[in-house]
Amino acid sequence: MKKSFEADTGRVLNIVINSLYSEKEIFLRELISNSSDALDKRRFLSLTEASLGVVNSEYKISIMLDKKNKSLTISDNGIGMDEGDLIQSLGTIARSGTSEFLAELEKKATDKKDADVSLIGQFGVGFYSSFMVADNVVVISRKAGSKDCFKWSSDGSTGYEIEKLENAEVGTSITLTVKSAAKEFLDETRLSFITKKYSDHISYPIDFSVGVGKEKKTINSASALWTRDKKDITTDQYNEFFRHIGAGYGEPFLTIHSKAEGTVSYTNLLFIPDKKPFDLFTAERNSKLKLYVNRVFITDNCEDILPKWLRFVYGIIDTPDLDLNVSREMLQHNPALKRISKSLVKKVINELKKIKEKDSQKYNLFWKEFGQAFKEGIYEDTDNKKNILALSKFHSSKSDDAIFISEYLERMHKNQDEIFYISSDTLDRAKTSPHLEGLKAKGIEVLFFVDPIDTFWLQMLPEFEDKKFVSITKGAIDLSKYDRKAKGKKKESEDGEEKAKIDFTKLLGRIKDDLGESVSDVRLSNKLVDSPSCLVADDVGMDVQMERIMKMHDKDFAGMPRILELNENHELLLKLNKLEKKDNDLIKDAAYMLLDQAKIMEGQMPADLAGFTKRLTHFMTVSLE
Repeated sequence: MKKSFEADTGRVLNIVINSLYSEKEIFLRELISNSSDALDKRRFLSLTEASLGVVNSEYKISIMLDKKNKSLTISDNGIGMDEGDLIQSLGTIARSGTSEFLAELEKKATDKKDADVSLIGQFGVGFYSSFMVADNVVVISRKAGSKDCFKWSSDGSTGYEIEKLENAEVGTSITLTVKSAAKEFLDETRLSFITKKYSDHISYPIDFSVGVGKEKKTINSASALWTRDKKDITTDQYNEFFRHIGAGYGEPFLTIHSKAEGTVSYTNLLFIPDKKPFDLFTAERNSKLKLYVNRVFITDNCEDILPKWLRFVYGIIDTPDLDLNVSREMLQHNPALKRISKSLVKKVINELKKIKEKDSQKYNLFWKEFGQAFKEGIYEDTDNKKNILALSKFHSSKSDDAIFISEYLERMHKNQDEIFYISSDTLDRAKTSPHLEGLKAKGIEVLFFVDPIDTFWLQMLPEFEDKKFVSITKGAIDLSKYDRKAKGKKKESEDGEEKAKIDFTKLLGRIKDDLGESVSDVRLSNKLVDSPSCLVADDVGMDVQMERIMKMHDKDFAGMPRILELNENHELLLKLNKLEKKDNDLIKDAAYMLLDQAKIMEGQMPADLAGFTKRLTHFMTVSLE
């Protein structure tokens, strides 16, 4: 049966084979890593169904070099694949983030960046690296528990063929016909070196032989890295294990290796990568941990060990305090895992605190990649929300760089007892909001909350260090206590007399009548300096960012009318206040223009675009008379 590659699969193969990688040796690492995962899965299944296991538990990986036929075979006695698995795993890429992945892959190829080997492993398509060194690849596999076996073959360009075979052992063998340009991978010494370099930490023995039926020798340590003492593990070994589990291909941002003994004993080897993965913000928010019991793989669905807001933490947990036949359902309610989880979250937070205190530049790298996901913990983790907020950074009206809230508190006005913020969908829109004008004029700093999660965690943690968070787009803010003028002095006009207070009562009433139910009220503002108008929610209402989020989830959500605030010192308001009754139409047009202008500054479209255009044209015409 001949099949064509899916379109995205073909694109990946073309880029990988022809454009991207200079370190072609990584193909062997990827294939060995896949074999290790297959062995883990079969070993786990055998815990509940012994017939699926390997006789005498001799799980192993084999590499056979055939110089005569210019081929290299990597085989294992792992879980194996049936016909459906072969099509899904080797012929199709079906994963969220595919488009983003391909765009990045093609950009790297275009830029001709050398040895950027991070992309393949991060996306879980390491098998395709085989075609960098092979003209043809043949996969023979039989799934544990099945009598059927299948052969998959491809040249990496025209598609692939699948046919049924009569006899094959449980597991998978992959045979590569090595290209002439890649003959270095037909050298025994070279292959042994690559295997030890990348896969010495694999917990299964890797046997190597030259020729069919020839003597085999084990060329790796075959001991799980996390079981060794920290002092016996080199940085290079940690880094290679980091790559092996698919966390990245550079050096990890943070490595946490420790053993705990007591009521619950466990070993953890955790990594935070230096770059965020493509699937960091998928709806599933899957965990990146693997759970072992006495070095036996149990599951990689470990959301009950580390919470979803720490889904960027990769690694393994190994504990003797669980039964080997524990089910995933039992894991959800296991008290030992709950204690492990609590301890691990604390470890990660404490390590990040140390980096924050010792190396601010390094912490900034972490925040740039993972800050948005990390902040989800303020909303989701009741026990740790205060610590997470203390480690969170935000942009502000006084800083080009993101700051900690503790820094905000340190430079608060002496009369200030609230933390002012503005929520927005973009940083640029927050920076240009008219709501900032009055506070900036008085030297009051405002935090910018521009991530969607910021709107939600405020409900869980409405204050920090006894200072309440206050939105500058809701309610009324008393700015008089921040006045800088000397006591006893009154505002004077140029001729030395006290400036007369202008009465806007009638104008405000007319504007409110004209706008009707479009606004809940019209009042003068103490926040506006340069802009003529802005919209404000009442004390218990939603700010514009929360309304925007609600509309994304419910297209029929209308929100509540808000308060239109007007700048009494703006020339437009002063001129409108002087108009006679005969100019009612002009005042009505101005009222709607002020409302629409306030909406535009928030990133909203006017409700009546045709009306807005008509009024704008009218105003321009009048100004030219």
